[in-house]
Amino acid sequence: MAFPSDQQRPVALVTGIDGFTGRYVAHELEARGYRVEGLTVGGAGQAHVDLLDREALMQAVDAIRAEVVVHLAAISFVAHGDAEAIYRVNVLGTRNLLEALAAASHSPRVVVLASSANIYGNSTADLLTEDTLPQPANDYAVSKLAMEYMARLWMDRLPIVIARPFNYTGIGQGERFLIPKIVSHFRRKQTQIELGNLHVWRDFSDVRMVADAYARLVDKAPAGLTFNISSGQVHSLQEIVDMMAEIAGYRIAVQVNPQFVRAGEVVRLAGSNRRLLELVGAPREIPLHDTLQWMYAAAPENHKEAGHVEAM
Repeated sequence: MAFPSDQQRPVALVTGIDGFTGRYVAHELEARGYRVEGLTVGGAGQAHVDLLDREALMQAVDAIRAEVVVHLAAISFVAHGDAEAIYRVNVLGTRNLLEALAAASHSPRVVVLASSANIYGNSTADLLTEDTLPQPANDYAVSKLAMEYMARLWMDRLPIVIARPFNYTGIGQGERFLIPKIVSHFRRKQTQIELGNLHVWRDFSDVRMVADAYARLVDKAPAGLTFNISSGQVHSLQEIVDMMAEIAGYRIAVQVNPQFVRAGEVVRLAGSNRRLLELVGAPREIPLHDTLQWMYAAAPENHKEAGHVEAM
């Protein structure tokens, strides 16, 4: 779409815009003709608003007058040590946002909420669909499921779409996440690395594909529905280490550190993306090997960690 001036472009509000995912989603929405505004706990050029500050949030949301909203702001690290903060930000913070959007003078066309595939927990299903019974196995997953149920209380007032992304990675994700940690060890030519359980299987995607999927949900605005964002394929951490050895041209010694083996570890997460493909179209497909190569080849400054209050 082409618009005569910046002020005439429809506004997209992205919470957590300075986080890992937010910057990629903002890029996708800008390419679609939106003027992107952000809410962030920190960062330059955006509205600095705490989701837990109801009054400030009400004022900011009403002033932005968003046509579309993508809510990414959350505590996204599963091993985050403060369970109380996880629930406050992920549940109460989202409720405050929905309350502000419902009360605003301008109603959005669509509100996309980032949940997580972690809500499925240790399901025995080979391929998890949106109808798979949730079995959350940690506080982060419980907070995201609680957020989903809370959001349903607002679906008669707001056009809400829920997205459940499976694991994804890319340039800008912090090294406390596993794939950036592995890539950085190879980039620094280190000879060994400490990891947790190597035999956990995840449906890994590229952050650029995930951002495209969010933008497609904004385009179609399928209100009231929930969507997995996934590749439908799984890889173990051992396979990722092997891929990186091929890319870097040398092998690294892996030490299993029991402190990195989480209680309630989800063993296998593989998601069906059939609903996403059928209703909003196929997002950009990027093989995991290409993602790892992209991350490995990036300049060191591009690996600076993004904000920690963001959706995973």
